[in-house]
Amino acid sequence: MAKSRKSVSCPVETTLRVIGGRWKVLALHYMLEETRRFSELQRLLGGISPRTLTKQLRELERDGVIRRKVYAEIPPRVEYSLSPLGKSLEPVLLSMGDWGEAFAHRVPAREP
Repeated sequence: MAKSRKSVSCPVETTLRVIGGRWKVLALHYMLEETRRFSELQRLLGGISPRTLTKQLRELERDGVIRRKVYAEIPPRVEYSLSPLGKSLEPVLLSMGDWGEAFAHRVPAREP
């Protein structure tokens, strides 16, 4: 059985399986605002390798959270946007942002 399809015992675990990880959540956050091109996402995410971004976007597409549209142009243009399922994550992502803002004001910054 594929890793992404393994059974889970908790709905929160299901959510984390789909959007878990630093890059997926941030990519989704930027796609909440508008449709994004690959190079734009890479620039916005600063520090992500093209290989990692490709992998994360493929997983989100496989799970039905985003849509990938390829334009028949030279060079090819590829755009990523939230699917209806992905748009349903908006309140979750916004709540995570609200919680993060509140939490950041309660604790001192950590040293890397």
